[in-house]
Amino acid sequence: MTKPRIVSLLPAATEIVAGLGALDLLMGRSHACDFPAAVQTLPALTQPRIDPFKPGALLDREMRKTLEAALSIYRIDAEALRQLAPDLVLTQTLCASCAVHPDDLAAALRSWTSAKPMIIALSAMRIDAVYADITDIAAALGRRLAGEALVTRIGARFAGVSARITPERPVRVVALEWLEPLMAGGNWLPELIEIAGGDPLLAQTGAHSPWLTAAALAKADPDTLLLMPCGFTLDRVCAEAPRFLARPEIAVLRAVRENRVFALDGNAYFNRPGPRLADSAEILAEILHPPDVNRFEDHAWRRLSR
Repeated sequence: MTKPRIVSLLPAATEIVAGLGALDLLMGRSHACDFPAAVQTLPALTQPRIDPFKPGALLDREMRKTLEAALSIYRIDAEALRQLAPDLVLTQTLCASCAVHPDDLAAALRSWTSAKPMIIALSAMRIDAVYADITDIAAALGRRLAGEALVTRIGARFAGVSARITPERPVRVVALEWLEPLMAGGNWLPELIEIAGGDPLLAQTGAHSPWLTAAALAKADPDTLLLMPCGFTLDRVCAEAPRFLARPEIAVLRAVRENRVFALDGNAYFNRPGPRLADSAEILAEILHPPDVNRFEDHAWRRLSR
């Protein structure tokens, strides 16, 4: 049987392929696929149309303008994709800001005269749906047993986190997926917070991340505030946090006054619905219910001071 040739245009999908032990089948990636490190030697087939390193507020405005003009946030190299001739292309339908949408991918493939590749578009909004995505990719690769094993490993790590934590009451948590404007982390993130012994506020499991008002955040007044803007590295969150925490409506929050505000790496963890959601739950548990030894502090999360 000929081994399938894979192109992944979504970091989470790339990590799933790696978790299935199939990195040798990966021919190309998106510009954002950076884990495991070996994938960075593969050709990048996408590029952002806007500068992703602008401050969060400016970046949000440019993204909105681009989407309103019916333009994709990302540019795809259709010729390079054609030359790679993949059998399977992985993308997503969940968020126009996170990866190439299937409609854009279809446009890039229109000029092909040969057989079109299979397209799998991931759309998970809950942990069980992430498991289903893993299973679907494994099936497409002829690696069903590897898919089942990967799902079992992730589930066992979640169970290990929950077993370690026996809080008298869950910590009331607001996780922010964007700072300007405010957005709470939805989809699978509330589930991760619950696994780690937290009570997620202002967002619902399985629902899209909601925009927030400062008044709603003040009313929730969480015990702990987590800053994890989508696509931001830990250093970038720490760089933008002081301006955010200095806003009068933010500075009065209980979590800010009691130094229970944390910066987290929203690029490597949390916002990638793949195997590293297990790491994400362990990171949250370290913050909410500190163990004797913190494995992830400094490289995945830091406590912020006013």
